[in-house]
Amino acid sequence: MSSKKRVQVEATKFWTPLRIVFTFVVLALLATFGVSSCNSNDERSGGPTRVASTGTSVSKTAPPLNPAPALSTALNSLPSNVRDVELQAAKGGPIRLSDYSGKVLLVNLWATWCGPCRVETPELVKLHKEFRSRGVEVVGLSTEDPDNSAQQVRDFVHTFNIDYRIGWATPDVAVTLMQGRNNIPQSFIITRDGRIMKRFVGFRPGDSPEATPQLIRQALEDALKG
Repeated sequence: MSSKKRVQVEATKFWTPLRIVFTFVVLALLATFGVSSCNSNDERSGGPTRVASTGTSVSKTAPPLNPAPALSTALNSLPSNVRDVELQAAKGGPIRLSDYSGKVLLVNLWATWCGPCRVETPELVKLHKEFRSRGVEVVGLSTEDPDNSAQQVRDFVHTFNIDYRIGWATPDVAVTLMQGRNNIPQSFIITRDGRIMKRFVGFRPGDSPEATPQLIRQALEDALKG
């Protein structure tokens, strides 16, 4: 079977009737009420049952993310427990964020079951295609349990033609980055020298797609000035 036909078959499996209905509901909520994020604990704490690409129910046993202690100041750079840890990847070797030192990096926390994450993903794919040649990288880290979500994540990657690295955030990495705000998606724009330039919580189709490229361009220009 050709790779094109294989992707079409996988996309058909991924887009079950329930997923299609769910996506339309999410889009309607985004348009009507401005819903822009999910709570990362919904999938972990026994909320609505997640439906796998086969259409079967998958029970969830992973515990909720424990909130991080309140911080007096915003996270200005990636701490060592985030920067240097090896993270499981959906494909290829482990992901280590320190390997992207010297590049402008966008780190995205997401999940396959999160509607706003699904709406945001094509924008991240487009962003990566536009800026990769200029030294910009995107890394997507799912907050799901890798043992239970491996197939769903692979289906997601194929369906949305994701060409950037995808893996899983450990609970420690997710908690450290979220700083007590468990909403996803969350995106962090990190400059070449490791500074967190901007943090986005949630995704709004009318705002986020325009703001993110502007900040990426600013990070690239700041690097040239430096």
